[in-house]
Amino acid sequence: MNIGILGTGFGAYHASLFAKMEGVTRIVIFGRNEAKLGQLKEELGVETTTSIEEIISDPSLDLIDICLPSHLHSQYAIQALKAGKHVFCETPVCLSSADALAMRQAQDSSGKRIMVNQFIKFDHAYTYLYESVNSGQYGKLLHVSLKRETAPLWGDLGLGKIAANLMIHELDMVTWLLGNPPISSIWGSSSKDGQALVHADFDTPQFSAEILVSSQMPEAYPFTVGYEAYFEQAKLVFHEVDYPDGKVEATLHEYGPAGKQEIVLDQGNPYEKSLRYALQSFAGGSASIISLDHAVNAAEAAFEISRKLF
Repeated sequence: MNIGILGTGFGAYHASLFAKMEGVTRIVIFGRNEAKLGQLKEELGVETTTSIEEIISDPSLDLIDICLPSHLHSQYAIQALKAGKHVFCETPVCLSSADALAMRQAQDSSGKRIMVNQFIKFDHAYTYLYESVNSGQYGKLLHVSLKRETAPLWGDLGLGKIAANLMIHELDMVTWLLGNPPISSIWGSSSKDGQALVHADFDTPQFSAEILVSSQMPEAYPFTVGYEAYFEQAKLVFHEVDYPDGKVEATLHEYGPAGKQEIVLDQGNPYEKSLRYALQSFAGGSASIISLDHAVNAAEAAFEISRKLF
């Protein structure tokens, strides 16, 4: 497969992963920083360009990978589809319901597909939760609480942007696990520009879920994610801490009739798994858990939260 990548931020990382995959024969990266492009060309052996139009119109490219600022995702996804290309897109897939509709219409009329880097679905701890819910091995899921916490390291993640740009991964998990449960309550606080703490509840007669995300943790606080899942017969507790020096500590414990047990987690890279899965789905035409429809489910929940917060 021949791939065009738009952007040299996350795009550079995507390129480094694609370059190792069988079946990828050509990679072209668009960027505006010629020094950065030269570095990528030397390190990865990829082609480079400063023209988006050159990539999108290139008849030899099969896939356009969009790693641009979020407000540009829908524009270039639609252009790529119209040019006969499949699209892989970073999260969030788009920033409005109107853009989501336009992307769906473009996908349907093009005969090509959009997939979105919802990599949380390839993290072993979250895959284990999904499989546990669907297999019923612990009985019914009663409640799940998910969190994502970071110091202010990622630009503007204030009340107007935190749902689409940080909470989106937990929203993806909730909609994947539970369908599209109604949002029953939302609370948010912002002490500084570009920083926020947000809590959302999803309650039904059968189960409940909650998400807490923060972009205003102290600078000394490491990036942290996790969940607690309450079943009829057990509880799962996942906790992951990513330290500034690159060290990662992740544990998943099961508390059930047999006592406390640690679930040994696969150390594979969820990002790499997501990209590899997308290539296989594009090539085989199979149903996808990172399809545009899946992404829009999470995005629409984010839009609703943002409207009520900001």
